[in-house]
Amino acid sequence: MDTVINDEITKVLESFNDKYYIDKEINKNKIIQDLNNYDHDLIMSILQNETLDNLFTQKIMDTKILKINNLIKVFEMDQYWKNSYTKYTKKIGLTSSGKFLEETSDVILDFPYKDTVLKASMTKEDNDKNDLTPSEPFLNEVIAKNEIDVLLDKKILSNAKKYSEEGAEEVSSYNGESLLIKGNNLLTLHSISNRFLNDFDVIYIDPPYNVTSSNNTFSYNNRFNHSSWLVFMKNRLEIAKKLLKKDDGVLIIAIDENEVNYLGVLLDELFPDYENHLITVIHNPRGVQGTNFSYSNEFLYFVFPEGKKVIEDRKLLDSEISLSNLRNWGGESLRTDGRNTFFPILVDLDTNEIVGFGEIVEDDTHPKQTEIKEGVAYVYPIDTKGIERKWRYARQTIESIQEMLHVVKKNNNRYEIMLGKNFGQYKTVWQSPLYDASVHGKQLLKKLVPNADFSFPKSIYSVYDALYSVIKYKKNAKVLDFFSGSGTTAHAVQMLNKEDRGNRTFVMIEQMPYIETVQIPRLLAKDESKKVTPFIYIELMEKSRGYIQSIMDAEDTSELIDIYSRMLDNVDLNFQVDLQEIQESLWQNPFKEQKMILIKIIDKNQLYYNYSEIDDANVRDLISNSDYAFNDSFYSEDEV
Repeated sequence: MDTVINDEITKVLESFNDKYYIDKEINKNKIIQDLNNYDHDLIMSILQNETLDNLFTQKIMDTKILKINNLIKVFEMDQYWKNSYTKYTKKIGLTSSGKFLEETSDVILDFPYKDTVLKASMTKEDNDKNDLTPSEPFLNEVIAKNEIDVLLDKKILSNAKKYSEEGAEEVSSYNGESLLIKGNNLLTLHSISNRFLNDFDVIYIDPPYNVTSSNNTFSYNNRFNHSSWLVFMKNRLEIAKKLLKKDDGVLIIAIDENEVNYLGVLLDELFPDYENHLITVIHNPRGVQGTNFSYSNEFLYFVFPEGKKVIEDRKLLDSEISLSNLRNWGGESLRTDGRNTFFPILVDLDTNEIVGFGEIVEDDTHPKQTEIKEGVAYVYPIDTKGIERKWRYARQTIESIQEMLHVVKKNNNRYEIMLGKNFGQYKTVWQSPLYDASVHGKQLLKKLVPNADFSFPKSIYSVYDALYSVIKYKKNAKVLDFFSGSGTTAHAVQMLNKEDRGNRTFVMIEQMPYIETVQIPRLLAKDESKKVTPFIYIELMEKSRGYIQSIMDAEDTSELIDIYSRMLDNVDLNFQVDLQEIQESLWQNPFKEQKMILIKIIDKNQLYYNYSEIDDANVRDLISNSDYAFNDSFYSEDEV
């Protein structure tokens, strides 16, 4: 490199004191990062340097353009940075045995894969951009095609346990039970893709909303650039689409104003073969202060295959009868669990219009016939013989479709509440006090799991109504949620099963540790609104990811030295790492920098053990016999 450029760059960097140095050596990563982000102070210092200004700017009309790519290339030149332990970062070119062309005469072509894969840990990002990012330090790391094949290959499943109201027990086979899976959701989706290909009736997800930093109070990674967020979502939706039933599977995505428009464009691209596929529902009243407006709603995207309708009430649609009695007259319609389905509907005596709904009745102290009070008829779901029946649907549902109900007056103050044939069509604005997340989300979760630490769990009814709208008449439906959080989607499935004695199953995927501390106890908690059935908990078997977490949890250098010693024997390291140079310089850095370097040199494509390794001697010793059998059972259908 030209010595003059070297000297002038050094002057600029030294003007920032230690900002761009680590123990007197250049921190190339930090410089390149700030150049990419057009850091105001750094750019201004470069432009104010006459030599650098002449070399790295170009005047077009009356505007001075900084040739930022040329400047970055200077900082990537190995001759200049030969003493930097980060000398290979972001460098792409011709390599042989991990060394670049200028270092060897043996050459192969090494190129990045066309489509970026964003693994994106859900662990929360750091608040200070200069601090160490926890478990996913290099979010947009570009990896080669053959490495992607390894990355997305199915993983070994470990710690399999079956949970029921009686407790937990080891399990050695899979027979279609509901699942809770702990692991990175992209890698988990690919692991289960063959087992559940074209298998789910509905996928409901509540992904990271990608909120601005000022509103980012979530306990997980919830802040990306728009472009990174779209890659993050695209990777997951592409594989999720393959898991939906082709004929009538429905995808539902909850989102807010930050990414609703970006997501809509992405869905249009990913689902071009779905006719009239994209429906946007304004949903879930709330209050979030924006810059000029207060946001009072969120959104639901419904993605339908051709011909699919919300709420296909086949008994009505296939009949010429325009009205159906709201009372449930079937063999199972006797009042046995009237928690949500036994209450009076209030009818005005003069207009015969519904004017309200009475309190839910849980005992037999109510009148045995229609009661008249101050010009209003209180109509109960009781037949002419005085037998307690129940309404066809739960109270919150009937309230939401009040405009679809009709009153037919009979003799002797008898009233029939009739349901119109058009019940199958929802409005695109859903409003209900039941969507209040503070009451039916946070308070409900605290009731079931007192120690749960969740700022904004979803209202159970907002998820319940979304699922109800597409699988009400599918009592054996399968539901997937790969951003399962506190377990609201699985809880809503339990509620549906309680309401109609269904056997719907769920698959929940979550990387964060609260899948164990919150989801499991929530789904096992006894509550009159839901039906608890056995489910299986499993984890992707950690490999490098376990070491990353150990590094993050380390409290001093002595712990890191011990971890590094074990890493050398057990962890796949980045093939470009110069271990001798790392060993000589690593421990001279500040403690946080030691952590950053150790995390950096781990091969991020080896977070979990691949299933193909399960019979390797060193791996087999780590797996219990029951887990080994469970893997064989779970993946056996892949070979068919």
